[in-house]
Amino acid sequence: MSYIYVAKNGDTGVVISTAITILQVKAGAAALELLRAGLSQGLSETSTMEHVQILRKTAAATVTSFTPRRFNPSDPVALAIGGTAATGYTATAEGTDGEVLLDDGWNILNGWQWKSGEDRILVPQGGILAMKFPVAPASATWRAYMVFAEYQ
Repeated sequence: MSYIYVAKNGDTGVVISTAITILQVKAGAAALELLRAGLSQGLSETSTMEHVQILRKTAAATVTSFTPRRFNPSDPVALAIGGTAATGYTATAEGTDGEVLLDDGWNILNGWQWKSGEDRILVPQGGILAMKFPVAPASATWRAYMVFAEYQ
């Protein structure tokens, strides 16, 4: 059985102006599948291209802890718990990047969204999946999220 959760970079976004891991999810004692991911900003009205990646980490970034939230309040809490070397946002130390699974350019006026289809992204128990700006973006308040299913 799977349960659906969301991890995001806080409730109001975070000002980011450097190449950085924006958000990471570390699977707990259950595998997970990325269902949807998105990134946007709401302040700039200037058409600018940015670059985002979804990648595996072989060592966790040091992040601000975020406890994944349930979409259905009667579901169990996520096994992908929040922690400074687990699920969280805005890296202060990068850890080690692994395989880049998605490498995409996009216009900040539209925002960026990826939705699973036949190109499923699976994460094994204890695995780490991250969203990253591989190069410094325009300084803005960025809002990021990853929706995932956890197979408990």
